[in-house]
Amino acid sequence: MTFLPTELDGVVLVEPEVHRDARGFFFEAYHARKYGEGGIPQRFVQDNHSRSVRGVLRGLHAQRLRPQGKLVRVVEGEVFDVAVDARKGSPTFGRWAGFVLSAGNFRQLYVPPGFFHGFCVTSETAQIEYKCTDFYDSTDEIGVIWNDPSIGIEWPVKEPILSARDQAHPRLEEILEKLSSYGK
Repeated sequence: MTFLPTELDGVVLVEPEVHRDARGFFFEAYHARKYGEGGIPQRFVQDNHSRSVRGVLRGLHAQRLRPQGKLVRVVEGEVFDVAVDARKGSPTFGRWAGFVLSAGNFRQLYVPPGFFHGFCVTSETAQIEYKCTDFYDSTDEIGVIWNDPSIGIEWPVKEPILSARDQAHPRLEEILEKLSSYGK
């Protein structure tokens, strides 16, 4: 298992060791001790699973007072997965990193607390599973518009399919005061 640090402190790309043979494959999708040694917290409290069609973009999402770390993996299809640093005072505040995660490459992305998260489906359909370090709280949601020019994410689609909520998110500069202690 390989844990690859990224240009954003705390965001880790995981490449598990996949054992393949004529029967199929096997890999450890999560191992608390190994992931802890690789820089990923050992305590997850909630697992989520979503399915989306090509062109769906979900994000950019976070929780303000109870930020969640997320360990994301794709079990069907392919997505472009993005983390945006929202930690005020961080040298990489407002910067993003994106990675292709797919059922075929088995990669996982750890997005720590203090980051916005989103993904766009690039295959016909995709199913995503992610572990969270805190419980979801709908009253604590915060979001940033997917195409905020100050962030400049290079999404693989120009006209994504968005929820009404994701269409209405503000730009990062409009919510700076709400981020005073985010991710700390």
